[in-house]
Amino acid sequence: MDIIINNKHILLAVSGGIAAYKSAELVRLLRKQGATVRVVMTHSALQFVGMLTFQALSGNPVHTELLDVDEENAMEHITLARWADVLIIAPATANTMAKCSHGLADNLVSTLYLAATCPVFMAPAMNQAMWNKPVTQENIQRLIGHGVTMIGPEPGEQACGETGMGRMSEPAEICRLLLAESTSQCLKGLSVLISAGPTREPLDPVRYLTNRSSGKMGYALAKAALKAGAKVTLVSGPVSLTPPEQADVFKIETAEQMYEVVITKAVEHDIYIGAAAVADYRPVFLETHKIKKSLEQTTLTLQKNHDILADVAMLSSNRPFTVGFAAETHDLERYAQDKLIKKNLDMIAANWVGQDSSNALHNESLGGFDSDQNALQVFWNEGQKSLAMTDKNNLAEQLIGLIAERMELKSK
Repeated sequence: MDIIINNKHILLAVSGGIAAYKSAELVRLLRKQGATVRVVMTHSALQFVGMLTFQALSGNPVHTELLDVDEENAMEHITLARWADVLIIAPATANTMAKCSHGLADNLVSTLYLAATCPVFMAPAMNQAMWNKPVTQENIQRLIGHGVTMIGPEPGEQACGETGMGRMSEPAEICRLLLAESTSQCLKGLSVLISAGPTREPLDPVRYLTNRSSGKMGYALAKAALKAGAKVTLVSGPVSLTPPEQADVFKIETAEQMYEVVITKAVEHDIYIGAAAVADYRPVFLETHKIKKSLEQTTLTLQKNHDILADVAMLSSNRPFTVGFAAETHDLERYAQDKLIKKNLDMIAANWVGQDSSNALHNESLGGFDSDQNALQVFWNEGQKSLAMTDKNNLAEQLIGLIAERMELKSK
């Protein structure tokens, strides 16, 4: 670990799970890197690891009570929340995440989450069945939409003897990501325009043409750009995601609507990232009534939509640094390089979608549409870089850092 941060205030909240033993090692590693650590614990967490362990490792008293009469004004949650540069909940149990996602505040940890104005991280840890429960995944997406950064979990053998997703990430990885939060804001003072999600092209009052894009990558990029200090405008197609609270959001349905907003706003921004899966074509005729099932076959006449990405890249004045996305089922590098040149882009991020039997790594279950994970191959003139399979939030932060790096080099 090569990041040393002196006097960084890390507030560690420990909830009740067997992975609480890992949090003790996390305290040791954070202090080794020069951070000042304070620990709060739920009553359930005390059943797994004793208070004295964290007190000895952190060098500070451990806090467990929401209302402490010995604390000035008995407002410990406010005092601790204002002290912290970063709040990390590790382990974050399913119960604690459910409370935080719904704004409940019945103990010190959940109340601290509501009171915190600093960046918040959670390191989930639970049984694989609990992790895979739809309500748990809904709570996680709600927290991500509120600006929380998830670290892990990881797959593997669990304390209960079962195997699957739900192991808390290792303390060294959590420590690395927390301290990386202190690095300089690489997009501070810049403005970023991001398009995300699919478009819907109506056929009749009840039907439309669309694609499988979930919008997760674009929303993760918006969050990462905000974290990097940028002012963010998000133009979103129809998705079931909560946008970052600090972003200026425009919600659209069709490719034409997205085109109008993006072209108008592009000249006001320093960077444009076209992460949306925009429909290439739309129906020529929009039926005013529902199309009836009367023929064995029917024909749809389609017309081409504007190429939003290419049109932004061809702006003659106030052109932003333009980054495209390419979702490919085969010949990824060739198609991505071709789009980079033909559309006059500064950078393109390409990923595999669908299934390609010629290479098992391209199986859609590993990333792409509908997935929380992805991998990217990023190209620019005379250069490229591979970003390995990871959570889309982590991947977005890596891509934002690479964009900032390329912009700086281009300006020299």
